[in-house]
Amino acid sequence: QVQLVESGGGLVQPGGSLRLSCAASGIIFSINNMGWYRQAPGKQRESVAGITSGGSTNYADSAKARFIISRDGAKNTVYLQMNSLKPEDTAVYYCRVTAIRGPFEDVYWGQGTQVTVSS
Repeated sequence: QVQLVESGGGLVQPGGSLRLSCAASGIIFSINNMGWYRQAPGKQRESVAGITSGGSTNYADSAKARFIISRDGAKNTVYLQMNSLKPEDTAVYYCRVTAIRGPFEDVYWGQGTQVTVSS
């Protein structure tokens, strides 16, 4: 089992920045990929950014050039630095982690953290 605790959400003005953190605990040696998703009211949950165990990253088009995902292996934490925030970035942001268990890959989700971009 892997437990995820997110932090860093809040209210920010357009053009501002926020840094989300997601700390993993539990069977952390099996953690594989880490990433961030978001869900705005009335919309489906969507991928924002991901990072593999090897450090390769991928971003949604909406996040490219504004968001940076990183991970700290020693702290078992994944971060999402969000810059130049726009009102359309308003959503609940969820951390997603996969962990290897034998031939299987389990998926774990954080509880979500609210990001509101508004003046």
